[in-house]
Amino acid sequence: MVPTLKHGDHVLVRRTSRIRPGDVVVGSFPARPELLVVKRAVRRAGDGWWLSSDNEAVADDSRRYGPAEVYGRVVVRCWPPRRLGLVTTRTLTGTDFSGTE
Repeated sequence: MVPTLKHGDHVLVRRTSRIRPGDVVVGSFPARPELLVVKRAVRRAGDGWWLSSDNEAVADDSRRYGPAEVYGRVVVRCWPPRRLGLVTTRTLTGTDFSGTE
């Protein structure tokens, strides 16, 4: 999720089903249920969400694993203190998140 989040950042997650495209969320993919991921919600996909990384070079998202189950929305980056702040929704216009290569 670089540049939005960096390795070692700690986040506060609000458990909710009210997810909007552009929200940073915590979820898991059915193919890897033991692994929690932090990704950006793109669109509803059946019973789940299509998730994408902010770093387009990383394909460890729905392009590889398909739709994900989302558990909640990331609202605050709380560690390290110098990076404390809200994690905001990003507008997704102009970005191709169709899931096709």
